[in-house]
Amino acid sequence: MMGFDLIFGPSVERGPRTRRIYLTFDDGPNERATPAILATLAAERVPASFFMVGDHVRRFPQLAKDVLWEGHEIGNHTFNHVKLHFCGPQRIREQLEKTHAIIESTTGWKPRTFRAPHGYRSPFLISIIIDMSYTVFGWTFGVFDTARPGVERIRRRVRKRLRPGAIVLLHDGDGYDPLGDRIQTARALPGIIADARNAGYEFGPLSELLGTNGSRGTPDTWASALYTRVHRAPSSPD
Repeated sequence: MMGFDLIFGPSVERGPRTRRIYLTFDDGPNERATPAILATLAAERVPASFFMVGDHVRRFPQLAKDVLWEGHEIGNHTFNHVKLHFCGPQRIREQLEKTHAIIESTTGWKPRTFRAPHGYRSPFLISIIIDMSYTVFGWTFGVFDTARPGVERIRRRVRKRLRPGAIVLLHDGDGYDPLGDRIQTARALPGIIADARNAGYEFGPLSELLGTNGSRGTPDTWASALYTRVHRAPSSPD
């Protein structure tokens, strides 16, 4: 559902209160964690959204392509993982536009979603988001997986916080270190998915929560295309 702040503008913090949750991964792509996460998502037929750091896309373009090829959505997470509340309007625009351009040139995907690093937004962000036709996403809960507390603790933290419509914040990369270790999150993911399903939850793509049709059609058609794309016979990328 959409939250609104008079200073920072609207953001989507959760979905409808149904037995449906949304997995999101920030700060990638990452050479170790992203492929492992993609393998689990494919095996379990689960959609996810990846908010990518532009400089990491530059370093690991094939991984960004792999995320899209597996049927997942890519969002903008700035170019250098900057804290926007310390930035003026020109730098914020440069960070978003540069990241948008490199994601599109690398993958062919035009991002429509944005998440601010650490959730720190700025009053200057609102007009830029409008100009770029972005929807800002927050999250319902995170589990501090970046602290690498251990696989089972990450899994347990997610399980305890599950609630209808939750947007779950996880990490497949380190916003400041392209080689940062997020393998604990990748290894916790199979258990997270199993726990959610055992509790009666299904998984949806964030595109379900967008208010307008996307470049790949409506949320329903996007979700259907995801499963077709993930499980069809391997072929050359489009």
